[in-house]
Amino acid sequence: MVSLLIRILVNDYNKINDEKVRQGYGVVCGGVGIVLNILLCCFKVFVGVMSGSIAIITDAVNNLTDAGSSIINIIGFKMAGRKPDPEHPFGHGRIEYVAGLIISIIIIVFGVELGKTSVGRIIDPMDIETSRAVFIVMEAAIVVKIYMYAYNKRIGDRIQSPTMKAAAIDSFTDAIATTAVLLSVIIFEFTGVVVDGWCGLIVSVFIIYSGISSVKATIDPLLGTKPDPEYVKLIEKYVLAQRDVLGMHDLIIHNYGPGRSMISLHAEVPANGNIVEIHDSIDNIERKLKEVLKCECVIHMDPIVTDNSITARMRDFIRIIVTNVDPRLSINDFRMVQGSTHTNLIFDLVIPHGLPVPDDDIVAVIKQKVRELPGDHYALINIEKPYT
Repeated sequence: MVSLLIRILVNDYNKINDEKVRQGYGVVCGGVGIVLNILLCCFKVFVGVMSGSIAIITDAVNNLTDAGSSIINIIGFKMAGRKPDPEHPFGHGRIEYVAGLIISIIIIVFGVELGKTSVGRIIDPMDIETSRAVFIVMEAAIVVKIYMYAYNKRIGDRIQSPTMKAAAIDSFTDAIATTAVLLSVIIFEFTGVVVDGWCGLIVSVFIIYSGISSVKATIDPLLGTKPDPEYVKLIEKYVLAQRDVLGMHDLIIHNYGPGRSMISLHAEVPANGNIVEIHDSIDNIERKLKEVLKCECVIHMDPIVTDNSITARMRDFIRIIVTNVDPRLSINDFRMVQGSTHTNLIFDLVIPHGLPVPDDDIVAVIKQKVRELPGDHYALINIEKPYT
């Protein structure tokens, strides 16, 4: 049903990188979520009051909360689709992450409230009334929530939306919660044992855990995370395809929301090349990346000496020294400045995150080993951390 509505209501629905198309996906899915959750809430309130089950009534309130989450979802997609303005030159795409975070917090709050209510029911258990209507409504609710999980997960993966992925997790936890509530009704029906509160407590723990996982998934893009390795490989493919580019480093991918990225990198080019021709090649790369990846790109040119055997040999020596200290280390931007009394070896040292040895100690070891090379050499080292 959702796929059909998207085909009918969203123009050019296959262009998932387009802001308007993404907005259309979010509005359609959010609208369907509002309708289904309100219907479920009404039916559950009816059978909950009729049976006297606190678990069913709490489950109904959860569906009403989910309807509110769907409204937040729609608002998030609408605001994220707004064009850049003077105050927000990179657009409003990160609002989508904020919307996903709000939904995740709502999941946690609901889990806590359900836990408190369930503990009260454990302390003071009450019999519940069962009927065919209770079973039909709860079974139908499970099917509907599984369907909502499926379409939110599928479309969330398709358009890479943290908000929709959070909604999918919410729907999945709702299906588990409703299953537990139904199980408590079945147990009471056949044994007379009241486990209404215990089932609610177990479900609340599961919901809180899912909400915390969802918070992490939505807050990570706001803080900044390591980019997808496949995305990095695609960038390298287009950059290194240019004849004038010998290598690349210092790649940084700035994320301003789904489909909104800015890329900066350093491209190594021959120091003795024609600067006008090389600049034209760099411009071609920037245009190509914007065309293929729908991103803005800024490339800094790093001249590399390729026709000096002494510099090339010394660069190789330094690479050997660095990798002998730790194979995870690497260098770039190597330059050699020869003076009348000594030679400076200038380079950037890339130290990965999480090495057990302090950065300063690593640098001190490398500088000492450079001093042990034949001649009078000094290492001038700039520490860098990888962003990919």
